[in-house]
Amino acid sequence: MIETPSLVDQYCHGVLRTELGLGTFEAHLGRGEGPPAPGTTFFDTQTGFAVRRWCPPLLGMEPHCPPARYLARRRELGVLESGRRLLRGSGITTYLVDTGLPGDLTGPAEMASTGAAAAREIVRLELLAEQVADTSGTADSFLANLAESVHAAAVGAVAFTSVAGVRHPTALAPEPPGPGEVRGAVGRWLAGRQVGGALADPVLLRHLLWIAVASGRPLQLHAGAGDPQTYFGDFARATAGLGTDLVLLHGYPYHRSAAHLAAVFPHVYADLGPALVSTGARAAAVLAEILELAPFGKLLFSSGAHGLPELHVVGAHLFREALGRVLGTWVAEGAWSLTDAQRVAGLIAAGNARRVYGLPDAGEPCGA
Repeated sequence: MIETPSLVDQYCHGVLRTELGLGTFEAHLGRGEGPPAPGTTFFDTQTGFAVRRWCPPLLGMEPHCPPARYLARRRELGVLESGRRLLRGSGITTYLVDTGLPGDLTGPAEMASTGAAAAREIVRLELLAEQVADTSGTADSFLANLAESVHAAAVGAVAFTSVAGVRHPTALAPEPPGPGEVRGAVGRWLAGRQVGGALADPVLLRHLLWIAVASGRPLQLHAGAGDPQTYFGDFARATAGLGTDLVLLHGYPYHRSAAHLAAVFPHVYADLGPALVSTGARAAAVLAEILELAPFGKLLFSSGAHGLPELHVVGAHLFREALGRVLGTWVAEGAWSLTDAQRVAGLIAAGNARRVYGLPDAGEPCGA
């Protein structure tokens, strides 16, 4: 029996504070754009089936109950009580929370209180730059304020995160842009930007990434729609030896490429979260493929959850079940000892994240 008593969710978002109807709840199960096919539902996915398997018992219902009955029970309990039961039933002891998405989402302190866990903040670089731009009238003031804000954020945040590779893969160029190039891009962006406008300029995104690298804090990078080896490898090579760890997020369905990069570069790590949540009953097969390639000290559990506490639950349970099935098989076959399997399980579940992010050991105060 492989046990993972402590889970560090190394990348997630807060949960919605509002009650959800059937359609809104289903929309949060889908990871693509737009509605499901006509006459179907996002409950008819691996993620949807996993929600129906693992979440109803935490609300006092039988597994696999119909979605309408489950949501009726959820409304009966109320959003606060159902969220409390779900998060506390996940077994997650530490949440690292990306606070950079819009919406009525709970922050780290609320996640800690609701889930009876520790929590720390992950700062999204793009949102930080956009907030600085809202209060900076000139290019010079923006650049000075941006550097100061990143430095200040690094003091309290556990990591930085960025979607630059998703918006503009060229932002992952293997060298920072020159001062003149940056100043020109800032001037153009500020001149044409309205308050609250999103940062999408590839030069500024590139500049932002290199400021974050210089901070020494771990930098989480969202993988784009293609193979991360094609656009991430040069950036990983350029940042090697600079003292900043890089964590590849959301690599599925290119999870093997992400695992390979973690094997090649000492400072690169791979996140497991959405790969397992998306594949549900097939999560063990996907996890086995990742474990074929990546050193065991380079893999990090996460739920990748956003909006629904159910997704934190599913992420945790699927991870535990998949890890137990894969490692348990190897132990039964004599390929691994139980002692080694248990040690590796502890690394992936929590130990690697505690090392990368400088978190205290289980039982020590982590802060909220």
